[in-house]
Amino acid sequence: MKCCSLEPDWISFHPDSSGRILHVGPNLIKILKLKEIDSVTEQQEVKEDFIIEAHRENVNNSITVTSSGRIVKKRINILDDDPEQETFKIVDYEDELDLLSVVAVTQIGSDGAAHLDFHCNEYGTRLKRVLFVEPWDVTYSHEVYFDRNVVLHIEQKPNRVFSCYVYQMVCGSSREGEDIKKDKRERRFCKKMGRTFECF
Repeated sequence: MKCCSLEPDWISFHPDSSGRILHVGPNLIKILKLKEIDSVTEQQEVKEDFIIEAHRENVNNSITVTSSGRIVKKRINILDDDPEQETFKIVDYEDELDLLSVVAVTQIGSDGAAHLDFHCNEYGTRLKRVLFVEPWDVTYSHEVYFDRNVVLHIEQKPNRVFSCYVYQMVCGSSREGEDIKKDKRERRFCKKMGRTFECF
C-alpha cells in the first residue's frame, strides 16, 4: 500500500482466525489473503480479498494565468491523513456478529465529525452507518466499543476528564423498508446471527 501520511499504517493478522491479513492506512483498509501458487513447491502469494476506501473529495489543481499570458499549474498534494478529508481512526472486529467496525473522522473547522460503519467481514460491503452526535476532537484520546446492539464511545479530555457516550441501535421503521422497496437496484444480503442485513 502506498501511503503518504504523517501517521504510520499498520498491519496484523485478522482477528477472525481466518489466516487473512488486515492492512490499515489512513484512507484505505485492505483485507489480504494468502493464495497457493504451486501445490508442488507450496509457494504462496498475497492477494487482495477486498478493500474499504474512505470517501474523499476531489481537489482540483489550480491554474493561474500570469500577466504575460503564461499558464502556471499549481500542484496540490494531499496527505492521506489530511484532517479535512475522511480518515480511518479505529478498526475493530466483532466476533459474535462477524462484522468489521470502522470509525472514520473528518475535521470540519475546530470540531470533527465522526461515524461508525459496520462492514460484512466476508465481502467488505457496508451494512450500517452510525453517526456520532458529539464532536470528535482528534487531539483527545478516543475508544469505541461495539457489542451486539450497543456502541460505547469513551473520550479522554485534558486533566483526566472522561466522557462516555452510549448508543443503542434499534430496528428500522417501516418507512425505511418502504424506501428500500422503491430502490430498483440489485439487492445483496448478508446473514449474521439470525439477522439479515442489506448490503449497500
